[in-house]
Amino acid sequence: MSVQRLARWGLAAVLLGGVSLAALRMSPAQADVGVVVPAPALNPPDTAASETALLSGGCFWGLQGVYEHVKGVTKVYAGYAGGAADTAQYEVVSTGSTGHAETVQIMFDPKVISYAQILQIYFSVATDPTELNYQGPDTGTQYRGEIWYESPEQAQVAKAYIAQLSAAHVFSQPIVTKVDPAVPFYQAETYHQDFLVRHPDYPYIVYNDIPKVEALQRLFAGLYRATPVTVLGAS
Repeated sequence: MSVQRLARWGLAAVLLGGVSLAALRMSPAQADVGVVVPAPALNPPDTAASETALLSGGCFWGLQGVYEHVKGVTKVYAGYAGGAADTAQYEVVSTGSTGHAETVQIMFDPKVISYAQILQIYFSVATDPTELNYQGPDTGTQYRGEIWYESPEQAQVAKAYIAQLSAAHVFSQPIVTKVDPAVPFYQAETYHQDFLVRHPDYPYIVYNDIPKVEALQRLFAGLYRATPVTVLGAS
């Protein structure tokens, strides 16, 4: 999701002309986006008033857009994690040299949705856990898959779930998503926040991210909310 990629997708909107973006979205590579994976076997009760999940897994536009449509989620911020504060800027992170990954900070009510369910959506809809240092058209370590746990309980759930999915051979390739202790999270620039909600017709969003939201609605109907929760208010 570099500046060059932004420009390329803007140019694509012109070059496509009369070609239906909806048709492109149903190309073979996209037609099977979103396959629900088994629910986590480990799903401990949580009586906390609020919890936070920190997830990396490709472009933060799509990650944020998916979780903004999940019931029980109270706020989702797009941002950066894994590098230093002074390099947490989009232009610098996009070089792939900062250690940062594009990340979302998800605040949720565990009485409505559990951390385990957050991860089930992550592996089913939000990211492809078999892609190492890339997601779809986006390449570089800043697009890596990483679960940053906030507590020993979150670490246990995440590690057990990956082991469960791996043992069941749910994916045809090995899961390469990392599990690491939480690090400082830095919110991305305002123009990145709520990008999917504010720009649903943007070619990159139409082709790569709207199918994820549609898969969420189809596969997790009980957890889907039609009206997204946003960080910038009404769009």
